[in-house]
Amino acid sequence: MILERGFRDSYRGAMTVSCARCGAPAAAVMTFNYSDGAVWMDDLSDPVDKFGYLLCADHSDRMTPPQGWTLTDRRTVTRLFAPVQVA
Repeated sequence: MILERGFRDSYRGAMTVSCARCGAPAAAVMTFNYSDGAVWMDDLSDPVDKFGYLLCADHSDRMTPPQGWTLTDRRTVTRLFAPVQVA
């Protein structure tokens, strides 16, 4: 896997980055702090910790932290449909 660093250390595609679990295109980055028992899920476009794990949408949506740990999902939500204006 080849990654290129761009402006503000965000990843941009020299090649498609893939999930560490299944090889599907990556959609999120999981980072954690073992001593705090904390896990964070971030958008792929955000600056990425060099120790983060790339995950596809399916694996990132199903990810559960170990018992006693906290998971903070900091990904942005993409709307599938535009809001409807009711008169």
